Amino acid sequence: MPANAGTKIGAAPGARSAHAANGLPPWQLLTFRQSLTLASRSASMRVVEDVARRFVPQLTSTTVGLAVGITAAVAAATAAGAYFYSVQHSKTLIESARTTALSQGELIRAALEHQMIEDDRTLIARMINSFGQQPQVDNVMLLDRGGVVKYASKPGERDTTFSLSSPTCQACHQFAPAERATSRVIDTKDSAILRTVIPVHNRPACHECHDPDHRINGILILDTNTGAMRAGMNKDLRGLVIASAGLALLLIAGIAMVVRVAVLQRLRRFETTARMIAAGDLNKRVPEDGRDTISWLAREFNTMADATTGLVTQLNSQQKRLETVMNSMDDGIVVLDPDRKVLAANDAFLRRTGSTRNATVGCSCETLGEGVCTSADCPTLACFKTASRQVRLMERRMPDGTTRWEEVHASPMLGPTGAPSQVVEVWRDITERRAGEARMAESHRLASLGMLASGFSHEINTPLATTLTCVEGMLLDLAESGDIDRSQLAESATVAREQVLRCRAVTQQFLRLSRGQTAAADIVYLPDTVAAVVRLVEPTAREHGIRLATTIGGGDLHVRADDAELQHVLINLTLNAIQSSSSGSTVTLALEGGDAVHVRVIDHGCGIAVGDQQRIFEPFFSLRRGGTGLGLFLSRDFVRHWGGDIGVVSTLGGGSVFDVVLPPASAGSAARSA
Repeated sequence: MPANAGTKIGAAPGARSAHAANGLPPWQLLTFRQSLTLASRSASMRVVEDVARRFVPQLTSTTVGLAVGITAAVAAATAAGAYFYSVQHSKTLIESARTTALSQGELIRAALEHQMIEDDRTLIARMINSFGQQPQVDNVMLLDRGGVVKYASKPGERDTTFSLSSPTCQACHQFAPAERATSRVIDTKDSAILRTVIPVHNRPACHECHDPDHRINGILILDTNTGAMRAGMNKDLRGLVIASAGLALLLIAGIAMVVRVAVLQRLRRFETTARMIAAGDLNKRVPEDGRDTISWLAREFNTMADATTGLVTQLNSQQKRLETVMNSMDDGIVVLDPDRKVLAANDAFLRRTGSTRNATVGCSCETLGEGVCTSADCPTLACFKTASRQVRLMERRMPDGTTRWEEVHASPMLGPTGAPSQVVEVWRDITERRAGEARMAESHRLASLGMLASGFSHEINTPLATTLTCVEGMLLDLAESGDIDRSQLAESATVAREQVLRCRAVTQQFLRLSRGQTAAADIVYLPDTVAAVVRLVEPTAREHGIRLATTIGGGDLHVRADDAELQHVLINLTLNAIQSSSSGSTVTLALEGGDAVHVRVIDHGCGIAVGDQQRIFEPFFSLRRGGTGLGLFLSRDFVRHWGGDIGVVSTLGGGSVFDVVLPPASAGSAARSA
């Protein structure tokens, strides 16, 4: 059974160290009021703690997100600008190079046409070689109408043929003749060469040597080397990238400074305030200067903090009142975990153990001394096992040698899964109540004896009348003269003796019942007890015209109880059955053994309403005019003391069955030996 537990708000640090020394997790370092209310800290400070716990990481992630986002945006913007600028710059340079190459080609064509009219082939060859030596000119070729190279500035190019399907030819021939331009600029496979194709038209001056039907006499191809231009472009691009990167860094630094001053530093105030509130400084607030969104957020945050502070203050006040109430109670309260370690306890429980709070909290209840914990029938273990409320009676030996009785109620505290996570035990001192119940039992016993008095008188008068008759007969025989019939005299004396013994047995049994003498629980054979009860109650039953019957079933009918108290229980149930039955009916006492021993008192009387079937066991509640309302209450108390119980099944107008259930004596012996 659990032992003492509990800490107050402001308990000494030793209480916490006791938890730590026993390996308890931090969440079990509960104060007494925290353990019982389960809402004090969670309803108020949990809000602020959640804000602090979530806001701080979110502020950090916001800072990182802003930095990454701004960097990515600036980098993307500058990279896109640099890319589009470089593309446009490249197009401009290429177009300029094409225009220059076309102009240069036109000049070369004009010069060559003059020499071709004069038909000076040697000079044409020298001119082409000379043109090919010009800076940035890679090659100059002159082709005839069939695409055969007639002149070239590069050795090895002469007499080669350009196919009509080649890219150079298709630059013009992909269009209809009417749509072909006078010149084209094309790129070769080598990206560093810019090729200019200029047709040599068949002019009237050329008709002496060429067919007038032909539009062109040949093709002039001028290859310009653009490597230097591209190198310059790449250099410009590198410079642009470096300049863009520098600009991006400056832009990022500027934006970061603005964000830091205008946003992050102000958001840091929320972080600092949330941490301080979570640490207990409930008066800390965020500055509300400004009219922007952050200022509005600060005002909303402060409104929430004001509400939380009011809630915390209110809960702290309620907790202190609750702690005062709990510690003012005479009933001991203790909270235990599944290992039966003390988590919390009030002052009343600590007084019962005679221990201090620091020495109790975190310790197993088994270390708290005799009468506080027992493993044989521990309500806490049963509560964790069944997840239902348990009730036990505990006997405590006091230092002065007296005995105190405690009624222990163990109630489960269910966790999120529905299984018990903790158990709360309430210890109530019922020593005075038991003494009062004993006095009430004595009063009820005397009341029952009063009801049996008339029947007892009739029970005694009958054997006394028989005895008187026998004695008078013997005196008459002795007074007469003549021989004495000794056999008749002996028979009369025997009858008289039997009747006297019968009177003595009835008197002793009635005297014992009237004195309320009880002894320690012993093995009781129920048929003998029931027979004694029937013998005592039968005269009263005859007065009411009720017949008593007894049935004995199979199984072991030995129980461990006090015979006098058990007789009192059965007499009370039998008298109730007689009073509720009409004349001519039968009241049956049925015995049955087995895993549990049953003694059923069955009548066919007026019955009990459903709403009253539980109330009849309450003290001072009676359905009979003039009744004390104590009989069934005391009877059930006696039976429960022996480990049994009393149940009832009744139908209004159809009779009742009171079932006294007791454990067999063998079960009690087995439990004690274990």
